[in-house]
Amino acid sequence: MITIRAARADDEAVLAKLDERTWTSVMSPAAPPPPGTPFFDEGARPEDFLVAEHESVVAGYVRLAEGFTIPAHRHVLVIGGLAVDPDRRRLGIARQLVEAALAEARRRGARKVTLRVLGHNTGAQRVYERCGFVVEGVLRAEFRIDGHDVDDILMACPLA
Repeated sequence: MITIRAARADDEAVLAKLDERTWTSVMSPAAPPPPGTPFFDEGARPEDFLVAEHESVVAGYVRLAEGFTIPAHRHVLVIGGLAVDPDRRRLGIARQLVEAALAEARRRGARKVTLRVLGHNTGAQRVYERCGFVVEGVLRAEFRIDGHDVDDILMACPLA
């Protein structure tokens, strides 16, 4: 059974470990976080995350936060991270996390949720498309990863 809940401060160690286990160049153009890097900080607070539990074990998370902190952008929230334990993939956890993030965005009054996904991360793109996201833009060859040009795909899901 999979349950989704709000993150708590005491999830920090398990979420940091999950981040270490799930980082790949398919998911992020940035370097992996060094071991011991705090998961939560000023820009990534527990209230910005939803956590998935599978059989009472933390199995994934999604980050839902503000994009631009200006009044004209308050109606848009951003999925700024999604991770699922490699040992618990193919159970629908990513889809349930994204759906929960969309429900939370609606609850907060958002009219749109956006995200960015690397062009070679086709698995994540499929999850987002199944949850109602569409491509709104492509930044061609935005990143150079492992010797290859990689697109940055901008996706959005209208909530209104």
